[in-house]
Amino acid sequence: MTKPLRRDAARNREKLLREAADVFTAQGLDGSLEEIARRAGVSIGTLYNHFPHRDALIEALLPPRLAAMDEFAARAAAEPDPWTAFSGFLEQLLEQMTADRGLLEAFTRDHPAAAQLTEACHRGLSHLSTLLDRARRAGAVRADATDDDVVHLVWALSLLGEATGSPAWRRSLELVLDGLRPTHRSDR
Repeated sequence: MTKPLRRDAARNREKLLREAADVFTAQGLDGSLEEIARRAGVSIGTLYNHFPHRDALIEALLPPRLAAMDEFAARAAAEPDPWTAFSGFLEQLLEQMTADRGLLEAFTRDHPAAAQLTEACHRGLSHLSTLLDRARRAGAVRADATDDDVVHLVWALSLLGEATGSPAWRRSLELVLDGLRPTHRSDR
């Protein structure tokens, strides 16, 4: 059993988590631990007392970020229109991944929190697959669009968003979504 933290220690831990979230969101997972401690108003030793290594700090930050992905899927599942559910899920997912560089890096790099990330990826892929299948069955998405196709597109758009900013990925998402719509031979 672990003993509960003193109030001041619990406050320091919360400040460290809050500042780490900001630093990792802006700078990625290699963000400065010294900067995190400085922003939290504690020593680097205090940071290491709470989080013995960078990965422990990252692992403490992942659960709420990963839970957001499940919330996106729940909202999409409740949406009656299959196209709106599918496209809305993609947009929310990309919005989260391009706004949070640390989360994007957690998903796209080899990371020690692999078990949490692997589980989150499996859940995310399951949600995406369900939404995509629903949209295909409704005729809202072209029949030949596979789960892998969409995953690759999301990955590419998230990297574009990281590299160039929100307007670029949003415009590209519009083009991708247009390309995922079914076309009819008579339209050509």
